[in-house]
Amino acid sequence: MNIINRADIYFNYTKIGEDQYGNSYYVSKYSKNPDTGDNKRMVAYRGITEPSKVPPKWHAWLHYLVSTEELQNDTKKYNWQKDHMPNLTGTKLAKFPSGHISYGGERDKVSADYDAWNPYLNSRNYG
Repeated sequence: MNIINRADIYFNYTKIGEDQYGNSYYVSKYSKNPDTGDNKRMVAYRGITEPSKVPPKWHAWLHYLVSTEELQNDTKKYNWQKDHMPNLTGTKLAKFPSGHISYGGERDKVSADYDAWNPYLNSRNYG
């Protein structure tokens, strides 16, 4: 983040909180959102600007689905809920299928495999 953005945040925004990825969330001191009448909300990403790093509760807050007071209350986490994971596509941590070129490009044979049509081997005489 450059010095101009940092100065803008310092003078015009109030910090509301931070998530597990180090992203900081702010609410504007002066400007209002014309749709809701609430102060504008923003996120300052830590590291690479990647919107998929925003956890669900902060996403809801950014889109005015929950208020700041509701955000501060810890919501119950059920045992079936998984921790939030950002989109890893294009990174070293991305998951690839076993036949991917990164794994040698070969996969195990399965019973549903087929032989591709070959015009030289499968031609008929239509004459």
